[in-house]
Amino acid sequence: MTDAPAQGTGTWVVLPTYDEAENLAGIAAAILEALPAATLLVVDDSSPDGTGELAEQLARDEPRIRVRHRPGKEGLGRAYLDGFRVALDGGATSLIQMDADWSHDPAVLPRLIAPIEAGTADLVIGSRYTSGGGVQDWGVARRVISRGGSLFAKLVLRIPANDLTGGFKAWRATTLSALPFEGVRAGGYVFQIEMTYRATRLGARIREVPITFRDRRVGRSKMSRRIIVEALLVVLTLRWEELRGRHPATPAAGGPTASEAPPAADPRPKPDPEAPRGA
Repeated sequence: MTDAPAQGTGTWVVLPTYDEAENLAGIAAAILEALPAATLLVVDDSSPDGTGELAEQLARDEPRIRVRHRPGKEGLGRAYLDGFRVALDGGATSLIQMDADWSHDPAVLPRLIAPIEAGTADLVIGSRYTSGGGVQDWGVARRVISRGGSLFAKLVLRIPANDLTGGFKAWRATTLSALPFEGVRAGGYVFQIEMTYRATRLGARIREVPITFRDRRVGRSKMSRRIIVEALLVVLTLRWEELRGRHPATPAAGGPTASEAPPAADPRPKPDPEAPRGA
C-alpha cells in the first residue's frame, strides 16, 4: 500500500508583499505548517522596510520558500501575475493566492485546495459571503463597500459566485495558464473581480469555501477610494466590452457554481504556447 501524497504536493502559494516585515516570518511558517509539501513564493515589490531581505533570509533556511524580487510597487495585480508566471513555469499543478497580513487564515488552506485536488473545481474562492463565512473587525462603511462591490460585480457581469472582491483563492494550474494575462487590469479589487470573470468565460468550475476574514494584525490597510472607483468603472467596462463582442459570453452565466455542475468533458481551450502568460 502506497502512502498518500503529502498535503500541498504540487501547490505553490503566491504571497505578494509590500512592507510586511512584521508579518512575514509568522505567516510563512503558518502556511508551510498547513501545507507541508507546498512551495511558498514571496513576491516582494522592493519593500522599503526590508521585507525582501527578510524573505531571502527565510529562503536560505527553508528550501520550500522562494523569493521573487520586483523593481518597485506596481500594484497587487501585477505582483500576482508575475508570481503566477513563476509558479507555472516552476511546474505548479495548483496555485493559491493570499494576503501576507493574516487577514487570510493559513489554517483554511487544506480546505481551500481540497476541491482542486479532488477534481471538482477549477477555481475555489475563500468566501466571506457564502453560508458560514463572515468578516471581523470591520466598520459598517467597509462592510457595505465590500459586500456592495461583490454584489454589483455579480449582477453586472453575471458571475455565479458571491465573493468577488476577496483575494483568498485556489486555482487549477491549467485553468490559470489558459487565462490571457496580458490586458488584465492591475488594481486590487479590479484584479480579483476580473480574474474570476475571465475564468467563468472559459467555463471554469467555481466553488466557494466559507472563511472568516479578519482585518490585518499589523500595519495599515492599503484600500483607497481610488481603488474602489477604479473597480466600479472596470466592471462596467468589462460588461460593455462583452456586449460589443470583445469578450465571449459565459456558457453558464447565472447558472450553478462548478461544484454543483455534473461531470463533463473539460471545456477549456488549450493555451497558445506562443502567447506570453505574463503582463
